[in-house]
Amino acid sequence: MGGLKDLAVLQIQAKGLKLRPIPIGTSGDLQVGQRVMAIGNPFGLDQTLTLGVVSALGREIQSATRRRISGVIQTDAAINPGNSGGPLLDSAGRLIGINTAIQSTSGSSAGIGFAVPVDTVNRIVPQFISRGQSARIDLGFDPIPEAWAANLDVPKGVIVGRVRRGGPAERAGLRGLVRQDRGWLLGDLILGVNGHPAQDLDKLLDLVEAEAPGSVVTLDVLRRGERIKVPLKLETGG
Repeated sequence: MGGLKDLAVLQIQAKGLKLRPIPIGTSGDLQVGQRVMAIGNPFGLDQTLTLGVVSALGREIQSATRRRISGVIQTDAAINPGNSGGPLLDSAGRLIGINTAIQSTSGSSAGIGFAVPVDTVNRIVPQFISRGQSARIDLGFDPIPEAWAANLDVPKGVIVGRVRRGGPAERAGLRGLVRQDRGWLLGDLILGVNGHPAQDLDKLLDLVEAEAPGSVVTLDVLRRGERIKVPLKLETGG
């Protein structure tokens, strides 16, 4: 399972049945207003299909582990308890997302449903199958708490706190928080990855987890008032 993205892989015992897989589409070229269909078992009513459109793209929701899931599809196709885990299809019947949550004051559909995009599914699921879990990128440092950073007069980003010995951050030359006689000297402030801004830790993790383990990313870093580029090799751990 993968609580970080609210996804799981199930092995089905077909018992001789001939099952046909749903054609896999793409979520990278979806348009607001595009017709979609949701299939699920709302309130135990199996094989229910509802129609709607893509209401918005690039939404963020919170997973069960309280990590934000970015790039989520919003739809007004009716999604209720029992729809979670079901497919969101385009008008050609291709999988474009996995229905995951609703926003509602009553607990029933209010026309605001969310689906994890299929491009995320295609990236994460093979890791579940091969490893039993998704690959977790280990950057090799512990950031200072965001509550502390909010009280500092610095740009939005991730401040490196403790650099772990022998890890990717140390090999890349990242600098952590340093104690001095008159207080603390701030560590490197990571502003972005490969030119994309990383306003907080969730966004930083989203950006690096979108890259293949073993690849090298370029961190945009503010160090002692100077902006520099720091290459860092992505390694997995935990």
